[in-house]
Amino acid sequence: MAWALVSTIVDQLGSLIASEFTGQLCSLFASEVASIVNVKEEVKKLERKFHEIQAKLNDAEERQVKEKAVKLWLEKLNDVSYEMDDVLDEWNTAKIKADIEKEEEAETSTAKRRKVLSLTNLNSSVSTVSQHRDIALKIKKITEKLDEIHREGDMYQFVLTSGNEEVVRPPTDSHVDVSNILGRDKVKGDLVNMLLGRGNEEERSPHVISLVGMGGVGKTTLAQLAYNDSELNSAHFEKKGWVCVSDPFDKFMVAKAIIQAFGGDVSNITQWSSLMDKMCETIQGRKLFLVFDDVWTEDSMLWEPFRLALQNVAQGSRILVTTRKSEVADVMGSAKRINLEELSNNDCWSIFSTIAFFGRDFEQHKDLEEIGRKISDKCKGLPLAARTLGSLMRCKSHKEQWEMVFCSRLWELQDVERGLFAPLLLSYYDLPSPLRRCFSYCAVFPKDYVFSEEDLVSMWMAQGYIKSNANMERIVAREYLEILLIRSLFQDFRDYGYKENIMRFKMHDIVHDLAQFMAKNECITINGYEESRPNLQNARHLYLEIPQNAQIPESIYSTKNLRTLIFVGLRAHNLSKLFQHFKRLRTLTLSYQRGTKAMKLPDAIGNLLHLRYLKICYYSGGDILPETICNLCNLQILNIAITFENALRKLPQGMSKLINLKHLILNEDDIWSLRFKFPREIGRLSSLRKLSYFCVGGRDDSQRCELGELKYLNHLQGTLKIYGLGNVVDVCEAENAELKKKIGLCDLYLRFSEENVENHGGRMETDVSVLNALEPPPGLENLEIDRYQGTTMFPNWMMSLAKLKSLTLSSGLNLERLPPLGKLQFLEYLLIGKIQILEYHLIGATDFPFKKVGVEFLGIESENKKDGIIKIFPNLKTLHFYFLHKWEEWIGIEGQEEDDCIIIMPCLQKLEIYDCPKLKSLPGFLFKTSLQEFEVHSSPILSKRYQIGTGEDYAKISHIPNIMIDFIEVQRDSQEVILSESDEEFDQEEEFEDEEEGQ
Repeated sequence: MAWALVSTIVDQLGSLIASEFTGQLCSLFASEVASIVNVKEEVKKLERKFHEIQAKLNDAEERQVKEKAVKLWLEKLNDVSYEMDDVLDEWNTAKIKADIEKEEEAETSTAKRRKVLSLTNLNSSVSTVSQHRDIALKIKKITEKLDEIHREGDMYQFVLTSGNEEVVRPPTDSHVDVSNILGRDKVKGDLVNMLLGRGNEEERSPHVISLVGMGGVGKTTLAQLAYNDSELNSAHFEKKGWVCVSDPFDKFMVAKAIIQAFGGDVSNITQWSSLMDKMCETIQGRKLFLVFDDVWTEDSMLWEPFRLALQNVAQGSRILVTTRKSEVADVMGSAKRINLEELSNNDCWSIFSTIAFFGRDFEQHKDLEEIGRKISDKCKGLPLAARTLGSLMRCKSHKEQWEMVFCSRLWELQDVERGLFAPLLLSYYDLPSPLRRCFSYCAVFPKDYVFSEEDLVSMWMAQGYIKSNANMERIVAREYLEILLIRSLFQDFRDYGYKENIMRFKMHDIVHDLAQFMAKNECITINGYEESRPNLQNARHLYLEIPQNAQIPESIYSTKNLRTLIFVGLRAHNLSKLFQHFKRLRTLTLSYQRGTKAMKLPDAIGNLLHLRYLKICYYSGGDILPETICNLCNLQILNIAITFENALRKLPQGMSKLINLKHLILNEDDIWSLRFKFPREIGRLSSLRKLSYFCVGGRDDSQRCELGELKYLNHLQGTLKIYGLGNVVDVCEAENAELKKKIGLCDLYLRFSEENVENHGGRMETDVSVLNALEPPPGLENLEIDRYQGTTMFPNWMMSLAKLKSLTLSSGLNLERLPPLGKLQFLEYLLIGKIQILEYHLIGATDFPFKKVGVEFLGIESENKKDGIIKIFPNLKTLHFYFLHKWEEWIGIEGQEEDDCIIIMPCLQKLEIYDCPKLKSLPGFLFKTSLQEFEVHSSPILSKRYQIGTGEDYAKISHIPNIMIDFIEVQRDSQEVILSESDEEFDQEEEFEDEEEGQ
């Protein structure tokens, strides 16, 4: 960790020496501070010292594990390095502020600018001359400290090396699935039989089964295998739930997790008694399967309320507990217990070799088998050790490299967990130094914490851990994440959606122990129950969780050098004191308790000049953030969760000063109300890479933010949502946005709504012109158009979207016809909802009343036939229609689908029709596709026509594997008919539509 920190300092010092700004300050210091002749010479001296120390660090970092004196020496070096980093950041911040002030002066001044640098100009770039003097004196003082550390380091006779900074990706990014080679087949079968109630009758309810074993032996993995077992999935449990308990025990967290696992809402519950009542209500009489993972507490009094509540579940329910302690199994009242033993050497070799030789021919590396089996035997039966070592050796091809691992001195350590800590340390020290630093940073999170890719990458960037060229930081950081995953130091959790995978990660609790060990008390977690921690004064990164009605522990003020503060459970706490104390923060997360009364963010937040990352969840401080946020000139990521009840309505006016801002993320729970306002000149934030959405100001607002503000934001990437397009005054405003130049965009959402519900004159014509002017980049993959009031919805740029895969059209009120979407050759997903024209016919003809139906929608024209085979929607896989209350007919193309020259939707897999109550029938070509899923809901005529088993047209769909008609599901493979629960997605959709119409 020290090597990466010192390396960062060396790079910054090199940049500083070359800086023009440094030369300007040198001239000033020469006249103002007699003791400092040449600041540049001081900086060069520092750079040489750091270079010399850097060569000692690889040896020092390994020796610190066994030699306490070396560890203390490294801590001193870390402290000085952090101090130097702060001084350098002060220097750079002064330069940034100077640039901002010069730009503002240039815009407001009408006088001719002077070409020479004057003392006045320099003073405007930094508040006072004394600040220059302070920076220079700090550099001199740090140089003296570093001299002493350098001399002390000579005593330890470190082996000098060049360090290990290059990050090399392992040969493949495929993740190896070892679930079938764990050597646990028999014990898994026994566990599943117990959970299914096979064997002896139950003695008590609920029936508790405990998995007991040492850390790393595979308890959680085995529980996951059982939890996801197909027999259990098809069994009679009404619901399943998983709760990570961990240590220290938090009864509020456990109770809330149980309620949420089984569909309950805890957002407004703050009292323990109310929480227990809600838990009892949620589980009452239901047959449940609940896992308590990683339980530590042996205090029966803590578990008593849960034991009493869980007696309310139905007979046949199961509770599975994983723990390292036999005493816990007794306290939990286990009816049965499985003591999970270590794996055999052969099973360990099976895991190790499968990962180590993944992607390469084992026969070509037979010379590695003998040494590989010796390494595998050192795993001592622990599958986590086998996975970690296998992942390590996967990156090594030569026998000499394998022998070095086998002979490493790290095997001599007295392990925290027998046979496990040494393999983890081997994997840790094999990481490049920048990646070690990123890994160790994760110790700031509590055990079992699930962190998202987006948040963790942003935090690494805020701390300056990612070194790369230009704008590649996020790509490099994601590479780091992938490497940690491949090395088995992270566990992968993914939430699958139809458009994207949201990546989330966890650390095994013993891997988390390693991270904490290597972080050397720099990363601290306080959950409110502990008033102090040893060495808190050395903390750099703090996770602070405050339980209900608790105050901020005074002990945290013993640390003055925090760089990360993650504050969870924020209520009526004194943030001004925090911000005055922790002025060196780079990362700040403020997570308010939902439902908290008005609590304004104090102006003192503007003092956090080092801040790079600011995340605010559930803000309750009124309709605007303090203007002082705009003083944070180093800020790179601003992430704000906007909620209906907390009513944040606008961003500060001075946002254009945040010239380093790269990500502006606004989590828009209430954005459909369109009361949120963007400030003018936000288009000056030309560094922006991510803008979650953009709101066009109202027509009657003199300070309205125009669509043209997007013109210079050409580095935008990923997703952009534009709201309030109904407020666009004319087509020039839309043309000024120049969306086509934003080639990094993949997803675009255009919402043609406005603040005032009344239509303005010419609204329909304006919408048509605006849509045509908003030509997106040709690489766009996903497009949504909502509340468009034009009469046609096929802009002249649509066919140029050669990569368009997903299209959603909703709430089009004035369409004369649907566009010829069948021409979109790469479209895979199509959703059409609340389109006015479909309240009568899905049409293709140009005359009214319609004689031909569907021709233009499919994109078929009479002259097409001479071109040979025509493929309509050639790649469409999913087709949805919803909320079309008056749609009556969808006829095919009058027998033309029988013609061999026309192929319609050959790849269609899913068709869903929801709330189309007057639709009478479906065209025959749909059932000649490769449909795998067919769903009809809230559409009584269709439901009767295609009713499972009895409908007049059931024969047309009987070949489809999965059919659901009004929530009655048939699975053709098993011939089962299942009455499903009300589909939550549709319930939420209807609720959203009702609320929206109510507006």
